[in-house]
Amino acid sequence: MLFRSKLALQCVKYIKRSCSNKITLRENYIKKYKMNVAKSRDNPVIMKLDSPEFHSIFTEELTTLVKLFEKYNHELRIAGGAVRDLLMGKQPKDLDFATTATPTEMKQMFETEDVRMINANGEKHGTITPRINNKENFEITTLRIDVVTDGRHAEVQFTTDWLLDALRRDLTINSMFLGFDGSVIDYFFGYDDLQKRRIAFVGNAVTRIQEDYLRILRYFRFYGRISDKNDAHEEETLNAIKNNAEGLSRISGERIWTELKKILEGNFAGDLMLKIIECGLCQYIGLPNNPNTEELQRVYSRSGHLNLNAITLLSSLLNTVEDAVNLNTRLKLSAFERDLALFIVEHREPKLHPKPLLPYQQLIVKTKSKPLVIRQNVLEVLKYNNSPNLKEFEAWQIPSFPINGAMLKEKGVESGKIMGLVMHELKSIWADKDFKLDTDDLLENIPFVLDKLAQRKKNK
Repeated sequence: MLFRSKLALQCVKYIKRSCSNKITLRENYIKKYKMNVAKSRDNPVIMKLDSPEFHSIFTEELTTLVKLFEKYNHELRIAGGAVRDLLMGKQPKDLDFATTATPTEMKQMFETEDVRMINANGEKHGTITPRINNKENFEITTLRIDVVTDGRHAEVQFTTDWLLDALRRDLTINSMFLGFDGSVIDYFFGYDDLQKRRIAFVGNAVTRIQEDYLRILRYFRFYGRISDKNDAHEEETLNAIKNNAEGLSRISGERIWTELKKILEGNFAGDLMLKIIECGLCQYIGLPNNPNTEELQRVYSRSGHLNLNAITLLSSLLNTVEDAVNLNTRLKLSAFERDLALFIVEHREPKLHPKPLLPYQQLIVKTKSKPLVIRQNVLEVLKYNNSPNLKEFEAWQIPSFPINGAMLKEKGVESGKIMGLVMHELKSIWADKDFKLDTDDLLENIPFVLDKLAQRKKNK
């Protein structure tokens, strides 16, 4: 349950923390770095959280960490996504923390208390990761402002001002903090937006996007997670995205694919991809300039409920094998995702056969690749087409080939490359005969296969 706090008391506490010299410092920061300040609450402490999900985060290790920061008089709060999830009654997967302590102060504190620290690379970004009781890691980042940004990276300056740190975050729903007494600190009305299922940037959308162009895709990702309507985007936000689409060309393919994958696996995936295309993002994220939107709509409407692999749904937008190659070049897909995209484009047209599954089963057995991988690819094609034979295929086991190397050797086939070629040819014959030939039938084909291979070699 959520309970409204006694705001008057919280306001007094907040005012004590925000003494006049901090206000002056904030004004200087805003003036110096020409920060676009969003409308914010006079008193950001909006309520107290008292829910089973909130209480469940208090492991022995977290309690130890909190007491440690209290001992050294440093403020520590939960930040970002975990606050959002808790307010939605969800158990957060990860806890991120923000603090007024600098990395140097945290290191001194943990060293004094003999607490092990890991992930030293995070220090340059203001993040220290202590391991409490040699059991649980906590990622803690110093409050900061972005002094200089280039659309990908930021030079930061540490601060003790919670509002300034909240201001540099992307979306209002991700800009909230949570105290360990349950106090929710919300400067930019993130809780209100969460209740409305509204996705909005903190302050000016253009400013937030130009700080990091990947926020364009993060917008769509969180829309799929939070919104309860498939198309309730605000025109001003979409215009900001359209006018800054080119900025995605500066973002690495790996980072783009990480966000795209989450969009494709989330709610309203088909609708969001259409909106992404409408906003002119195709050429910057590896999609063709003329994506097959009709195919996407068909596939999503008939198969969106089948838990499609992200690359399967994305492949519906591709027209040719060349499109799949270009997509891989831009997004740096895994080998499996790359090959699946190629397979979808090549095999998505239904294969007409009296036995609908046989052409796919033959593909699996005839492959020179890994049969189990091709089986997974076929499964995705059948889901792509919402095949009525999907369950039958899921139950099908790859049959055991009745020939082995020892049998071939007894028939005079030499070991090595030639034996592998003969084995592959015999498998193809077996598959073409619906896997019904037995050992003797297959061995009778050896002379024919050897002649075929010799003729092939001669014609090269």
